[in-house]
Amino acid sequence: MKIMVAVKRVIDYAVKIRVKSDKTGVEMNNVKMSMNPFCEIALEEALRIKEAGFATEVIAVSMGPSQCIDTLRTGLAMGADRAIHVDTSTSSSSSSATTTLNPLSVAKLLKKLVDLEKPGLLILGKQAIDDDCNQTGQMVAGLLKWPQGTFASKVSTSMIVSSES
Repeated sequence: MKIMVAVKRVIDYAVKIRVKSDKTGVEMNNVKMSMNPFCEIALEEALRIKEAGFATEVIAVSMGPSQCIDTLRTGLAMGADRAIHVDTSTSSSSSSATTTLNPLSVAKLLKKLVDLEKPGLLILGKQAIDDDCNQTGQMVAGLLKWPQGTFASKVSTSMIVSSES
């Protein structure tokens, strides 16, 4: 079985955020970024499932600007077998121009990736610490017409065996 894990690049949880002087958002320049802690937990769980012999491959997936590659490298260093980056940069002359990714956009992109990669399991973190939306997992499950488990505190390999039989 192949497992796909979505990982998001967010402001590091230990950084004290600053509001822009014009109050239009959070200051993002020269701020340390890292993998969303809940995505990290999801990736660790996928790796545990693989170590237990129930998966053959773990794929980390991230969407956004080219800086997301650093987050994917972290996932590969943790033990993911492959990484997929969906670059959402626009073709404008500004290198910082990106397409805004809302939960539905991410869910649609994940659905396309699932259709291409055909994983047996898709794992997402509980929520992102930047927007606290907690919507993408439910939306992608709906789009795929897959069952879903939300807010799982533990994944048992016996659950995986029984779902494959």
